Amino acid sequence: MNARLNVEPNIADPDAFYELLVDSHQDLSDAQSSMLNAQLILLLANHVGDLGVLREAFAIARANVTPGA
Repeated sequence: MNARLNVEPNIADPDAFYELLVDSHQDLSDAQSSMLNAQLILLLANHVGDLGVLREAFAIARANVTPGA
C-alpha cells in the first residue's frame, strides 16, 4: 500500500495551530526564523517517514512557489 499525502484540512483546531506557529517565531531574527522552519521540516519529515509522501509534499510545495519572487 502506497501512502498518499493528505491535502485535505486535517488539523482539529487550525486557529490554535496558526497561533502556535506565529508565537514560535516571535522575537526571532529572520535567520533564526528560517532555522526554526528548517528544524520543523526535518522533525515533521522524520515523523512522516514515507519518502513517497515526502516527495509528493515537496513537489506540491515547489509548484506553489514562483522562482525569483
